[in-house]
Amino acid sequence: MGVLPLPSARVHRTRPIFFTCGLVIGLLVLWCSRAVLHDTWALAALPLVWSHHSEQFLISAKADGFDVTFANYSRQQISAAPHEDKVPPILHHLALGSGASGHSRWKDARQSCIDMHPGWDAYLWTDETANAFVAEHFPELHHMWKTYRYPIQRIDALRYMVLYHYGGVILDMDLQCKRALGPLRRFDFVAPAAHPQGFSIGFMMASRQNEFVGKLVSNLKRYNRHWLGLPYPTVMFSTGCHYASTIHAFQRNRAELKILSGPKDDIKMHRLNGPVSTPIFNHLGSSSWHSYDAAMIVSLGKSKSWRAPLLFVGAVSVAFFVIRRTRRRRSLGV
Repeated sequence: MGVLPLPSARVHRTRPIFFTCGLVIGLLVLWCSRAVLHDTWALAALPLVWSHHSEQFLISAKADGFDVTFANYSRQQISAAPHEDKVPPILHHLALGSGASGHSRWKDARQSCIDMHPGWDAYLWTDETANAFVAEHFPELHHMWKTYRYPIQRIDALRYMVLYHYGGVILDMDLQCKRALGPLRRFDFVAPAAHPQGFSIGFMMASRQNEFVGKLVSNLKRYNRHWLGLPYPTVMFSTGCHYASTIHAFQRNRAELKILSGPKDDIKMHRLNGPVSTPIFNHLGSSSWHSYDAAMIVSLGKSKSWRAPLLFVGAVSVAFFVIRRTRRRRSLGV
């Protein structure tokens, strides 16, 4: 019967070396990717953190002495009097893209808001005026803005830039005004609650050079990634509602970043999801940019389990590394 040879000392020495090298490489990869991992976790964690201290930022009769049904305010009230008007009297409509400003329903909807706010300035932002504005006031973002993958990203990013520079009210072209927005001018920032969490960027009000809106602008470069390689998450996570709501959720003090929601017995009162009528708007519902991958992200947002964000972070991380490695191999001709 033969005797088995003893493992050589060289084999024992190389195993710890390989393990140590693998550990060091893994740590280096994590360190180099810390920014994308942090941002991915922040986006995925929105369903878990959005409602923290919501009593501070949700407009209510108890906290703010404000009637969210608007029943006690005149339809023609264009000022917050007796409160201070913090939001300047400016209406901004964004009509980027061919034929956007000529759509008959949108023209009528925009005109309804202008008529409801006599004496206010009204800006209609087109491709030409928007390009000149970004080039002049945000030159460091101009190239990124011009080269966004999807047109809606340019519109979303422009919302924040215009609102920061001028202040006033940002309105989607498909919002028909049923009443004046004066009562809300007492707040530094206002946006309507969205479903299932966060807020809608189709309607926003803010004071000029508002600090929070400034952060929405300054973080655009950081979140400018092709998320999961799909249109819907790329838009929502780089410029859209999910992006803006994530920045909101991680502010230290959210008390001045007001979100307009309904009373407890009708919390959907001000949500602008699809064709709906709220106390202040008729929403014609033109979310035509939503793509085939929207259902996946929406279902993620509805999840209240910690596992969904964790799985999302893992999926995005794997996708990020695979795409990055593939691009590197292609550049090397491998």
